[in-house]
Amino acid sequence: MVAILQAVFSGLALGGIYGLVALGFSITHTTTKTFNFGQGEFLSVGTLVGVSAVFLLAGQNLTGTLAPEDVTPLRYALGLLASVGVLGIFGVLLYYTAVRPFVGLGGMAWVMSTIGFGIIIQNAALAVWGPTPIVMASPFGNEVIRIGGAGVLPQEVLVLASSILVMVLLDLALNRTRLGKAVRAVAHSRNAATLMGINVSAIVVLAFVVSSSLAGLAGMLIAPITTASIFMGLTIALKAFSAAIVGGLNNPRGCMLGGFLLGLMEALVGLWHAELREISIFVVIILVLVLKPQGLLGQRQVEKV
Repeated sequence: MVAILQAVFSGLALGGIYGLVALGFSITHTTTKTFNFGQGEFLSVGTLVGVSAVFLLAGQNLTGTLAPEDVTPLRYALGLLASVGVLGIFGVLLYYTAVRPFVGLGGMAWVMSTIGFGIIIQNAALAVWGPTPIVMASPFGNEVIRIGGAGVLPQEVLVLASSILVMVLLDLALNRTRLGKAVRAVAHSRNAATLMGINVSAIVVLAFVVSSSLAGLAGMLIAPITTASIFMGLTIALKAFSAAIVGGLNNPRGCMLGGFLLGLMEALVGLWHAELREISIFVVIILVLVLKPQGLLGQRQVEKV
């Protein structure tokens, strides 16, 4: 039971990361019917930017080794803000260079353009930081917290609490504020939103800013648990996209649910057979696509002809 409880805590923390990135996929999909297929590279670069900010605040070079005393809560928070801010700027650049020229046109040209944009920033980051992973300690130490006999790292608690807080705030913003209602109006019908006086272009740009910023946030949250690497984002983004499909791409709450479900499944299956973790995730995806293609909380899209 202790092992199961330990896996549940770890799975929820990991699921929170998947949920945050899945929300990014959902936001751009609902507003433009496109995705950023370079989201994994965005997560990696955002993490390296945040870690580098911590390096600079500690008076060191961009790469090297961070001692535990170098990673204070204030420096970590500032690094996280740097990651979110820089990734937000990247989101604007992505939209204007790789998405906007193809919105409304037939074909899938935006797929290759977003992949290409991700490859460009990945190779640029590779030239700056190199391929070596960077180890960063948690700002709250590594002393294990005992809950019901299971050991939980402070960073896992921070990841879970932060992801839930961001998800709740985003949900409230989408459903309780004028800006959120404008985003939902654009998602429902861009033409109708324009007729109602909503600045559709600004809302779409905001969607890409939020989507990219969520990738940077997720990367910085998980960096002290794993490592900061230029190659860390691909697997996370793939599983986050899977979580969005399971929960429902057009439902932010479904994306959150899908993230936690996949995180829990990955952790619990890992207790039984570690090699079956990836298999189990994609078996679930196939079953969901067969039984409920719109996702667990997704709505069936009806097109009038």
